[in-house]
Amino acid sequence: MNALKAEIIRLIQDEGPLSVSRYMALCLGHPRHGYYMTRDPFGAEGDFTTAPEISQMFGELIGLWAGAVWRMMGEPASLRLVELGPGRGTLMADVLRAARIVPGFREAVSVHLVEMSPVLRQAQARTLASATEPVWHDSIGTALKGPTILLANEFLDALPLDQFVRVGDGWRERLVGINAARELAFGLAHAPERALGIAAPEGSIFEQPTAALDVVTTVGGHLAEQGGAALFIDYGSGRSGFGDTLQAVHRHRMVDPLADTGEADLTVHVDFERMAQAAWRAGAAAHGPATQRDFLLALGLAERAQALCGRARPEQAEAIQAAFARLTAIGATEMGELFKVLALSDSRLPLLPGFDLHQMPEQG
Repeated sequence: MNALKAEIIRLIQDEGPLSVSRYMALCLGHPRHGYYMTRDPFGAEGDFTTAPEISQMFGELIGLWAGAVWRMMGEPASLRLVELGPGRGTLMADVLRAARIVPGFREAVSVHLVEMSPVLRQAQARTLASATEPVWHDSIGTALKGPTILLANEFLDALPLDQFVRVGDGWRERLVGINAARELAFGLAHAPERALGIAAPEGSIFEQPTAALDVVTTVGGHLAEQGGAALFIDYGSGRSGFGDTLQAVHRHRMVDPLADTGEADLTVHVDFERMAQAAWRAGAAAHGPATQRDFLLALGLAERAQALCGRARPEQAEAIQAAFARLTAIGATEMGELFKVLALSDSRLPLLPGFDLHQMPEQG
């Protein structure tokens, strides 16, 4: 039993079962033993690989997207370029390199990174040393100031949420407790949750992503008041529904979320419909969600891959083609379809690059 699991068991013994959100928060962000506080989880040697690590093309296209949006904003002389959960800094490095072709953009930009992990802050500093001197923030609130373009790739999926199970004619909260074998186990609260008035079949699981909704609300409100745009890229659904999406990944394999406490990455699928609704309520416009495939192809991924292959050695061209295929693959579990892209903006801006009018969701 590792130190974090022992601490969580003691906490449950002292205070009772934990909500799923509190369990996730402890596993990912515990100051001494949390998953993101103690390691670099990215790449082949880590637990998972993100799109910026697959190919530079991903970040380059987003850099050009940011430059185009800055122009749509009227080219403000001072712009905060903010990234939430910047990983190793790979995405931001590619964004800044590609955006150099947009006259005036780099001179206008100051880079702000929201990162809680000291290990990853060090990696970001190394990656960005020759490109910029970023300002780090512990929270989104201090990062947002004035006109802003915000990027968030695989950020919302790591924010804790709560789960509720339909039992009879009511809902009971799903909790993490201890079973007879002194192992962590899921169970249900004894008292029904009276605040949920949602109709659903027996056994349905409803997820309440309060932390993600708070982020989108904060960002949307800032954009509505101060101007700019935000890009959220993550895996999830374009339509709200029911189901248990909590999952854990360790060394590129799915594992039990309660087994490798603090050693596995815990994530959930993002409900993009609810995120868009939160943005509207905050006064921002929402664009999408589009699939990652549609978004990247609309930005010119195929043309960029072809140009790179044209001047690459055969083995390099093969790697470029493999990366293109991985980023755009179609299928329920493939990146091109599973991953969605949602943009928020000041409502005075026109339709943002990478989206088309049929992807604009209805407000509700």
